[in-house]
Amino acid sequence: MSKTSRRDIILALGALGILPGAARAQTRTRRQAQPGRGKVEPFSWDLLKARAAALASQPYRAPAKVAAAEAIDYDAVGSITYKPDRTLAGGIRLFPLGRYAPTPVAIHIVEGGQARAVDFAPDLFQATAGHHAALGLAGFRAVSPDGKSDWMAYIGASYFRTAGSQDQYGLSARGIAIDTGIDGKEEFPAFTAFWIEPNGAQAYTIYALLDGPSVTGAYRFLCRHTAGSGAAGGVVQDVSSTITLRKDVARLGIAPATSMFWYGEGNRAAAVDWRPEIHDSDGLAMASGSGERIWRPLDNPATPTLDSFQDSNPRGFGLIQRDRAFDHYQDDGAFYDRRPNLWVEPKGDWGKGAVTLYAFPTASETVDNVAAFWVPAAPAKAGQTLTFDYRLTWASRDASVAAAAHVVDTWRGAAGRPGSAPTAGARKLVVDFVGTTLAGLDRSSGVTAQVDVGRGRVLANAAYPVVGQPNRWRVTVDIEPERGAIADVRLYLKRGTLSLSETLLTQIGA
Repeated sequence: MSKTSRRDIILALGALGILPGAARAQTRTRRQAQPGRGKVEPFSWDLLKARAAALASQPYRAPAKVAAAEAIDYDAVGSITYKPDRTLAGGIRLFPLGRYAPTPVAIHIVEGGQARAVDFAPDLFQATAGHHAALGLAGFRAVSPDGKSDWMAYIGASYFRTAGSQDQYGLSARGIAIDTGIDGKEEFPAFTAFWIEPNGAQAYTIYALLDGPSVTGAYRFLCRHTAGSGAAGGVVQDVSSTITLRKDVARLGIAPATSMFWYGEGNRAAAVDWRPEIHDSDGLAMASGSGERIWRPLDNPATPTLDSFQDSNPRGFGLIQRDRAFDHYQDDGAFYDRRPNLWVEPKGDWGKGAVTLYAFPTASETVDNVAAFWVPAAPAKAGQTLTFDYRLTWASRDASVAAAAHVVDTWRGAAGRPGSAPTAGARKLVVDFVGTTLAGLDRSSGVTAQVDVGRGRVLANAAYPVVGQPNRWRVTVDIEPERGAIADVRLYLKRGTLSLSETLLTQIGA
């Protein structure tokens, strides 16, 4: 995962008010063309898949960047805006090129099986006096009916994101992840061309052509923004993808999500900023093929980490922002309490593989340092064509929560009895669960914590209801890792042989 590449993307996002990016397309700038007045060609999903397959048989050619875009820095690109009266397809507006999005993309509007190219012209945009004019098209966004906000954006390699149900951007998704977490090998294939088909109010089918050194692909996104405020509503995208490999790929990441975790209540020592917590997501949630619900709190590691959770035909996984209390962040500008969750639901038979979580250290909120994706168990070999269908749900509602109690908070601190000297070489883990499966239970109900530790041992543990908090239980565990090791912890609430909660997976160092 390239820090530089991701930092550039985040900087571009801020400059545009959303995202920024890169891909490929036409570079015509001479004509003062109007949007939607370009060449018309037949278009269909089958034609796009055929085009992607044909592209895979050709050597990869990196798209040309516009050199002059280097001069349009973070501030300058924010001074260039798409003219509202040029809005396309009932709510599509375009992004200009800039330093962090220097490669043009091709954009088409589809109607009745015909695709009309959107020719670039500088007068599609307006710039603040004294700033650079637009040089090309970098991507697009879908705006709300009143034109005052937007709810979906595609720009930057194969990155895209939505504003969820609370009109607030946060984490991003990607079309594909190639060798993420392998030093010096990660690739960023790009969506080089888009075809946008309106499907009614706040609904579009987005088609995209993917190209990169190791892979080509055809993507179809059925996107709809559902009504609702607060925890209700959100954005749903039904994704169909067909990819063909030009080369062998060591780590092929399907349905990847990219997020940021700087610090939270579990690593308070990292809180150098005045705000109590700063993160776009606070955990990786999984629903395994066997039905087990798993929660892995995110961390800002001291060194890069890679965790693989083996599974077969997973029911879902995603990066989630469970903590939605404003006073836990105190941020009335970035609004981390409003950041959307992203839940991935595979369709069809995905077979054996692993949900994979990669993270590297960050000292800033401008760097996306967390990625989660599915890695098929079968080797990804040159010449293969693979298909994956799945649903993406962007919302404040936590789709990962089922009937069992779920984790709402985790803390770490000194091991031992409060008020006494800390236990040397050990740490305390505190976990709170909430859920209706805990209703009516008390200290006499036989509820215990099942705690399993690898590369370490449990010194003490307790499970009990939190006073004055309905359906909320707390587990405290003192763990002594093996000398020089990081202990793997697996923890859940049970009553006899009956599991009452999802399973927490985490790691503890001395």
